Amino acid sequence: MTELSRRRALISGGGLAALGAIVAASPAQARAMVGWNWSPNRSVAGAGNGTDPHWVWDSEADPLLESLFNRGVIGKINELLWDWERNEQPLPRGLPSDLRDFMEHARRLPDWADHAKLERAAEFNKSRGIYLNLCNGPGGGILATAIPKEARAVYYSVGGADMEDRVAKTSLFGFAVGSLDAYRPQGTCVVECVKTRLVHAAVRHLLPQSPHWRNGAEEEIPISQEDMLVTWHTLPTFAMRKMRESEVPIPDEDAEAYLHSWQVTAHMLGIADEYIPATWDAAYAQSDQILARNMGPTPEGVKLTDVLLSQLAEQTSPLSLSRPLCNALARYLVGDRVADWDGIQREPVWDRVIPEAWPMLVKFREGLVPLPMVPEVAWTIDEALRKYILFYLTKGEETKIEIPTHNRPG
Repeated sequence: MTELSRRRALISGGGLAALGAIVAASPAQARAMVGWNWSPNRSVAGAGNGTDPHWVWDSEADPLLESLFNRGVIGKINELLWDWERNEQPLPRGLPSDLRDFMEHARRLPDWADHAKLERAAEFNKSRGIYLNLCNGPGGGILATAIPKEARAVYYSVGGADMEDRVAKTSLFGFAVGSLDAYRPQGTCVVECVKTRLVHAAVRHLLPQSPHWRNGAEEEIPISQEDMLVTWHTLPTFAMRKMRESEVPIPDEDAEAYLHSWQVTAHMLGIADEYIPATWDAAYAQSDQILARNMGPTPEGVKLTDVLLSQLAEQTSPLSLSRPLCNALARYLVGDRVADWDGIQREPVWDRVIPEAWPMLVKFREGLVPLPMVPEVAWTIDEALRKYILFYLTKGEETKIEIPTHNRPG
C-alpha cells in the first residue's frame, strides 16, 4: 500500500483448467486465496526482492508521461513519432529532452539478449506462423476479454470506442514481434515496444480520471506489472501450451528461442527482469498462479468479445456460417469456462466438428497425413484463418501506435 500511496502523490492449458472456485470469487478474494509466491530466482534476473507485482508499475515512464500531459505536448509528440518506424532509425528532432533521454535508454536491448536465439525465434515464427497467429490473435484476444481489469481498461479507454482500430494496433505490435526482422536494425519491434510502453503510461494517467472506469475498478491505477504479466501469458505461454496440446512438433531449441524473443519483448515493454520467467517451466508456474487471481466474467468483457468475433466473422466469410464457425473456434481455443464468461454462444455442429478437424489439419501441415485424409471442414478453418491474418496485416499498414490523449468519449 505504501507504493500505491506514493504513486497517488505523484491478458489455456493447465492454468485455465485449474481456476475452479478461485475465479468465481471477487478479484480481492481470489488474491487472498492465491497470493504471490513466485520466486524471482526463476526469472531472467535470477534474483529480486519478491515484491507482489500487483503493487508495481513503471517508475520511469509514468512520471514522465504525467509531466508531458501537464505540459500539453502529447499531440506534438505524436506528430513527431508518426514516422519513427525502424529499430535503427534515429529519434526525430524536436522531442522534449527528458522524453528523448528516456526513449534512447528504453530502446536498448538488455545485456542478456542473445541475438542467435532471436534469429532462431524469427525462423520459428515463420515456420509456425499459422499456429502462432491463431493463438495470439483470436486465442489471446478472447482470453484478454476474460481478464476483468484488462477488459475494463480497454473498454473505458479511447481504444474501446473503436475496436477495429484497437485490434489493428494490437495486431501491428504482434506482427512486429513475430516478423523475421523483429529485432534486426531494419525491423520494427523495438519501436513498437517503446511506443506501447508510452501508451501504457498514458493510460495509467488517463483512466483514473474516468468516472466510468473508477466505478467498476477495484484498483486505483491500471496496468500494473502484474497486469502486463497476465497479458504476456495470454500470448507466448498460451500459444506454446496450445501448440503442445495440438501435438505440433517443436524442437527444444526452437521452444527456447521462442521464449527468449518474448523475454526480450517483456523487458522492452517495461516489465522488470525479476518477473520475467527464465524457462518454460517457470513460465507455466507463474501463469497458473497469476491467471487464477485475474480472470473472470464482466459485462465489458462480453461486449468486447462480441465485437471481436463479429470482426473476425466479417473478414473470414460473407456466409451465414461464419459467425458460428468463429464462435466454435474461439471456444475450442480458450475452453468452455472462458467462453461462457465471455458470452460466446454454443454451436452444436461446429463445437463438435472443430475439435476433430483441427488436429487433422495440424497433422497435414506437419506432413504426417496425406491430402486425401484431410476433411473439407479443415480447409474451411484454414481459409478463415488466412483471411483473418491477411486482414489484420493490411490494417496494420494503415495505422500506427499513438499516445492516447483522452478516455472513451461519453
